[in-house]
Amino acid sequence: MSASGGTKAIVAALGANLAIAAAKFVAFAFSGSSSMLAEGVHSIADSGNQGLLLLGGKKAKRAATEEHPFGYGRERYIYGFLVSIVLFTIGGVFALYEGYEKIHDPHELEHWYWPVGVLVFAIIAEGFSFRTAIKESNELRGQQSWAQFVRRAKAPELPVVLLEDFGALVGLVLALGGVGLTLATGNGVWDGIGTMCIGALLVLIALVLAAETKSLLLGEAAGPEQVAKIRAAVADGDTVTRVIHMRTLHLGPEELLVAAKIAVQHDDTAKEVADAINAAEERIRAAVPIARVIYLEPDIYRESAAAAGDDPAKTPGGI
Repeated sequence: MSASGGTKAIVAALGANLAIAAAKFVAFAFSGSSSMLAEGVHSIADSGNQGLLLLGGKKAKRAATEEHPFGYGRERYIYGFLVSIVLFTIGGVFALYEGYEKIHDPHELEHWYWPVGVLVFAIIAEGFSFRTAIKESNELRGQQSWAQFVRRAKAPELPVVLLEDFGALVGLVLALGGVGLTLATGNGVWDGIGTMCIGALLVLIALVLAAETKSLLLGEAAGPEQVAKIRAAVADGDTVTRVIHMRTLHLGPEELLVAAKIAVQHDDTAKEVADAINAAEERIRAAVPIARVIYLEPDIYRESAAAAGDDPAKTPGGI
């Protein structure tokens, strides 16, 4: 994901959520709808989430230091994980609590036209934000399904915004349904049930985001297509004959570490090997531009050493 693309989607979501949050709190003040209160808190939480994503993107751009020689690219993963925690605690748990309270102490809505009008406005605004996130994501998604894109994306911002906006739209429909049933039946319990459904949805989305960003924090390898390109780029058929073992690791969404043990001819001179390694590094960077940190170790190919393939358990350290 390009930085500009992610930022555009985040800013669109932030602007929409701030406007929607203000409208929802006004509607709650006039109507007393718990769905409106829960949705207002949800929008505030989402606004904070977008702020965290922007902050993480800014911090990730810091130059590498002696203490952090591989840079700060993973800051984006950390802030993406924080977003899932905020969405769970402030958005989901609060909505569940508010819905529970409303079911046990229901009351009729006052000035029903306020929540209905705000919900319609919010659906339009969230739809605009969701459309922006979809457009930005489609530029990177390729032939992947949406589930695959969320699962495999190395940049956390777009999947986070996509799921947030999707959850917001579904939550707004649930809130509208709760308000509508309350008006139709005169029973405020329906407003509470709608609020509980919103909370359950937010908790589910938060758990999905937490699982995905946790995987990124632990460190994910390059995708299969990138690994294949790197392998093809390493060997030149002359000095470098093949890859014996290889490891890849994302240092950030747009920075990849490549470490490989490569096979060279047994009678090559040190200069020939050094030149071949430099040439292989250039080919790797040309094939996969985000491969910015590359370590290649020359060795003589042996069937016994290569038999384990890239299994980390059998080849610790890539040996």
